[in-house]
Amino acid sequence: MPADMLQITDQRTGKQYQVSVQDETIRAIDLRQIKVEDDDFGLMTYDPGYTNTACCRSEITFIDGAKGILRYRGYPIEQLAGRVSYMQTAWLILHGELPTAEELEAWTSGLKSEMCVHASVRRLLETFHYDANPMHMLMSAVAALGSYHPESGEISDPANRRLQIDRLIAQMPLIAAYAYRHKQGLDPIAPDPELSYCGNFLNMFFGGPGVSVHPVLVEALDVLFVLHADHEQNCSAAAMRGVGSSQPDPYMSASAAIAALAGPLHGGANAAVLRMLRTIGSVERIPEYVERAKAGEFRLMGFGHRVYKNYDPRARIIKKTAEDVLAVTGTSPLLEIAQELEKIALQDEYFVNRKLYPNVDFYSGLIYQAMGFPTEFFTVLFAIGRTVGWMAQWEELMNDSEFKIARPRQIYTGPEERPLPGSA
Repeated sequence: MPADMLQITDQRTGKQYQVSVQDETIRAIDLRQIKVEDDDFGLMTYDPGYTNTACCRSEITFIDGAKGILRYRGYPIEQLAGRVSYMQTAWLILHGELPTAEELEAWTSGLKSEMCVHASVRRLLETFHYDANPMHMLMSAVAALGSYHPESGEISDPANRRLQIDRLIAQMPLIAAYAYRHKQGLDPIAPDPELSYCGNFLNMFFGGPGVSVHPVLVEALDVLFVLHADHEQNCSAAAMRGVGSSQPDPYMSASAAIAALAGPLHGGANAAVLRMLRTIGSVERIPEYVERAKAGEFRLMGFGHRVYKNYDPRARIIKKTAEDVLAVTGTSPLLEIAQELEKIALQDEYFVNRKLYPNVDFYSGLIYQAMGFPTEFFTVLFAIGRTVGWMAQWEELMNDSEFKIARPRQIYTGPEERPLPGSA
């Protein structure tokens, strides 16, 4: 048998089957040939949460969770964050290579020309109550964008797809800022073409007469957006691809990704970290809560990750960013709790043996809070940074030669055929 073939013996029938192995995977459809009876449907795989199922081939992001590796288009995240701007990283994720100075200038100028949300979208945001969840506002506004750009449905046109991608990247910060200003009862602030992508967003969010944004905060947000730009086939990226596989316009697919991100198990984790730190309350109480966590009575948020079984490489970077921001905004007792909690957990055999290391959410909420963002907007910030990843995943899907509409199978566990009561 060739080395790139897997031989399977079905103990039920004694039959043997050969299945091709490529890239350390087998095609699930190849298992369908394994049957007990000729009229059987054939063997399927059962994989709740797709923990060991590859749904696509992708050239965008590589993760090795056991080794703590994250790379965008081959570049380690440690070499990108803080050295390459978010706009350069976004171009890299979309196009596969870092931009030249000319490409970056032309692209960022084009994005600035798209920084104008239709007046009807602003009116839509104004219909939301002051206490509305901003992720509901963001999702609704993004879905509505497609109705103002009907050409966005022409997804077979590469140039048109690129226009919609740029348009959404440009307008996500505006929608987020307008949602915040509306909830605060403040007038919106128009984009400033002289500012950077992150500087412009912070100005639209917090700006006003006599208000200027500290450059350290602009740089911090830029780093956070780089760290959140893409993360392989996570829940929201899978939602973007799953909905996109039925070929709606990209705004509908993006709104589905936003909905997926909104859940506390995905984009809302950093807010949960803040709640945990407030519950602990002081450095002195950390040992008590560590013991409670080990006993299963308390959950330490921000530790461990579905993918990483090592120290999340983004967490190392973001810890330094938190210290830089708090040096400008003033220290926080929550940072002191976080640093001591991390120190204790990394030395405790219980957490080390279970590979419960800090992840990117452990410090990001502290940064956002120090910058003045309301907790309910943390996931919105995540969405802005992740938009480029979603759009790159969508564009890759559109160019996939094996493109198919997403249609998972199921194991039916309901009743067999039965008559309706009272029927003859």
